[in-house]
Order: sequence, then structure tokens, then C-alpha cells
Amino acid sequence: MLTLKISLVDGFDESTSEFVSAEDCYLQIEHSLVSLSKWEAKWEKAFLGFNDKTDEQTLDYIRMMIIGEPPSQEVFDRFSEQNYLDINAYINAKMSAAWFNETGPKNNTGEVVTSDLIYYWMIALGIPFECQHWHLNRLLTLVRVCNLKNAPEKKMSPAEIAARNRELNAQRRAEMKTRG
Repeated sequence: MLTLKISLVDGFDESTSEFVSAEDCYLQIEHSLVSLSKWEAKWEKAFLGFNDKTDEQTLDYIRMMIIGEPPSQEVFDRFSEQNYLDINAYINAKMSAAWFNETGPKNNTGEVVTSDLIYYWMIALGIPFECQHWHLNRLLTLVRVCNLKNAPEKKMSPAEIAARNRELNAQRRAEMKTRG
């Protein structure tokens, strides 16, 4: 969850000769499967697709992420550039300690990921629906871990083992600054 501080009224403090915020509003937002599905229900298109979003659609997604009562339009009009940067950083955060060995082939099926597909994955993998409120990247990492753990173990060919060992040895030689 991300908490944003939005300054609603600015004033001038003559004693310090500085502009100060006289009134602040705090918003709590959550980038989750729930907010994603609300946005897709309204716009009837995939949020995670490759299509660019209009400013209106982007602002609408921020509205969908708000926890609790939606604020007045004045709050959105007062968003600072830093607020948008904070939201982008929050949405793009990994939110997991998991890491994946990326040496294998990637899934390039071209399938468009929608909230409905993610809900399907949750059902198929037995992930409880409480997880729909998790940060979306954390949920997608859990889906990926479940898929990897449920997949049959892939044996490496002798050529793959030799290539991996050459890579590791070269990396160790570089780290230790030795020749062999």
C-alpha cells in the first residue's frame, strides 16, 4: 500500500519567507488485481497490454487504486509531479525477494494478460482469493513460483551443463582475478 500526501491549500509564511502547505489530504492506494479488474470492467480493454493509455485512463486507474471513499476532483487537480513519480515507482516495484534464473526459454505466447486470466491462474493454482488484494507484482510472482514448482523437473543436457560451468568458471576467475 502506498500513502500519498496531497497539498490542497498553499500559504506563505512571512516569518520564514517560505511557501507552506496549510491543508493536506492523504490517499491510500493499492495496485492490486481488484483495482486492475475495476479498470478493465470500465474500459473493456487489457490494462497490462501494450496499448498506450490516455491521461484520462491513467488517472482513472489511480482512482480505482484508492482504498476507501474517493476524494473530490480537487485532490486529483493538486497532484504534484512527485506524486505521479511515487505512484509509478510503487506500481513498478518488485515487491518480492524471489528471483528467477532467466537462462531458459521465455514464454512468448503473445497471450494478452487480463484480470480474468489472472483470476483463472489463481483458481487453477489454488491461490486463495484473499491474494487479489496483494500488490499485483507480488501476486504475479506467486503465480510464476507456483507454475515453476508444479512443472516437471527439466534435466540439463551435457552441453548445457558444460556451458553453465564455463560461465561460472569465467565469472569466478574474473572475481578472483586469477587465470584458472
